[in-house]
Amino acid sequence: MRTLFLTFVLLLSSVVSAQEARPISASEAQQVTAAIEAFLYGASINDAQAHDKFWAPELTYTSSNGTRFGKAELMQGLMGSEALSDGEVSAWYTAENIELKSFGTAVIVNFTLVSTQVLDQSRETFLNSGVLVPRRDGWQAVNWHATRAAPATQP
Repeated sequence: MRTLFLTFVLLLSSVVSAQEARPISASEAQQVTAAIEAFLYGASINDAQAHDKFWAPELTYTSSNGTRFGKAELMQGLMGSEALSDGEVSAWYTAENIELKSFGTAVIVNFTLVSTQVLDQSRETFLNSGVLVPRRDGWQAVNWHATRAAPATQP
């Protein structure tokens, strides 16, 4: 009975320790941040290849309007579209307040996505969270959640 109990404790402790965040290296942080920034540039110019590279085949995406779908549905919305030149872009997407946490080989990213309108420089913000994993061609998002940011409150 004691052996069974010790085995259970050892298994439980290995599961708990596997769930702890590990320090993220400067190189890894730079790679993940660069992947996000490259994707946001591609999203700004409506580049289907940027979407295809960033989203993993097994993606689960929860949009800010409350719908959930996978990569196939996301890519279907880009079918037949042409990438825009920088001069044709109506809104630029950028990331602010990027926070990275690593667990095993996966990195959890939280940031404020900012959509800046070219014409009047007005900004709309979304809180984005994702889980990225390293793949042969770079980092890919396997899970993503976008939420419209609450309006700032005035004191």
